[in-house]
Amino acid sequence: MKKTLLPAIALVGALALVPATTAGLAQVDTATYKELDNFMSVFERVRGDYVEKVDDHVLIKGAIDGMLAALDPHSSYLEASDFRTLRTQTDGNYGGLGLTVTMEDGAVKIIAPTEDTPAFRAGLKSNDYLTHLDGKLLYGGTLDEAVEIMRGAPGSKITLTVVRPGRDKPFDVALVRERIELKPVKWEIKDRVGIININTFSAQTAAATQAAMIAVDKAVGGSTGQRPLGYVIDLRSNPGGLLDQAIEVSDTFLDRGEIVSERGRKKEDIERFYAKPGDFAHGLPIVVLVDAGSASAAEIVAGALQDHRRAIVMGETSFGKGSVQTLLQLSEDTALRLTTARYYTPSGRSVQAGGIKPDIVVPQLSDPDYKTRPRLREADLRRALLRESAVKDEVLEDDSKPDPRFAATAAELEKAGVKDFQLDYALKTLKRLAVPPAKTAAR
Repeated sequence: MKKTLLPAIALVGALALVPATTAGLAQVDTATYKELDNFMSVFERVRGDYVEKVDDHVLIKGAIDGMLAALDPHSSYLEASDFRTLRTQTDGNYGGLGLTVTMEDGAVKIIAPTEDTPAFRAGLKSNDYLTHLDGKLLYGGTLDEAVEIMRGAPGSKITLTVVRPGRDKPFDVALVRERIELKPVKWEIKDRVGIININTFSAQTAAATQAAMIAVDKAVGGSTGQRPLGYVIDLRSNPGGLLDQAIEVSDTFLDRGEIVSERGRKKEDIERFYAKPGDFAHGLPIVVLVDAGSASAAEIVAGALQDHRRAIVMGETSFGKGSVQTLLQLSEDTALRLTTARYYTPSGRSVQAGGIKPDIVVPQLSDPDYKTRPRLREADLRRALLRESAVKDEVLEDDSKPDPRFAATAAELEKAGVKDFQLDYALKTLKRLAVPPAKTAAR
């Protein structure tokens, strides 16, 4: 299988290195040479006449970064320090806060906090803006610089200044860095329902998911041989990761059929991936939870199970990252992360910029900031690739319409002991699905 990356913003999976060649240069036409001559003219002018002496490396890297930034939000140029960052994130073991962030118009915006990390426990949320780190203004800097400041030795302290849409003024959050050891999968059982929480798609996610399913079956059944009532696959705030792991996780719940297709620039450049026989859920009902932080590989799983009608997708529309990045090695310590394909669900839907629409829209009413907090998605990013299939907005559900099922406030839910409304709703749905049909009297 070709190893490709499906990274979320500022968070990527393992390295998939493909040697780059210069064969394409032989096909450069005359017009392109003129553009290159123009570039060299500008380069020489800046190099010779700028008010201060500028290092050639700084100029060339800036030109490369600008070229890739003109393409899409996910293509980038990696040098030695970027490689170290990439490997650190891939290993899932580093000193830091547990945040996935992006840069928007010069400001650092939170995509999602990682569960069981300092940022998560402090209540930081998607779409919060970080304006200062230890009192130092972030605006105008680079994303890498901000990430570097947030990382540090476990036990060290840092203060974040946060701007949250819907709040009147910024507020400070004091955090202590920890060793971030990302556990790709966690599981628990509530009312005989297995809850499989998949946090990221790293190299061990599929194996950990299957192990969790076996553990749930064993814990529920014990000596009685009972099965769970069903499973909740929680993909909320999952920023994505490795394509092959998304395929294997989908295959865990599917017996047959296509899981995802990957399509490049040329019509004939299509690769399809299929499920193998065997369903770890034994045909029991499944609810998949997604939200605006579910991206990339998480959307592949949700889309595959939705298209095969193997699961009910519940929650909010997902992030909408339907592109594939390949890491092309240029030298020993440099590489090009380039968007090379789009991926499509089994029914042929492109997830790009549209996301996965839930079968049942369930707001997170237990979050007191739910109504005032905007959702950042792929379509909001500058130069995001356009989705290829048009969607008529008038046929989409209007989230602003009142729904009697979702009238409770966060305070009322807290009083009732409901800390996670979406999960609670999923559990109740599965219990209803698991009720055997009523027997009819013989006539």
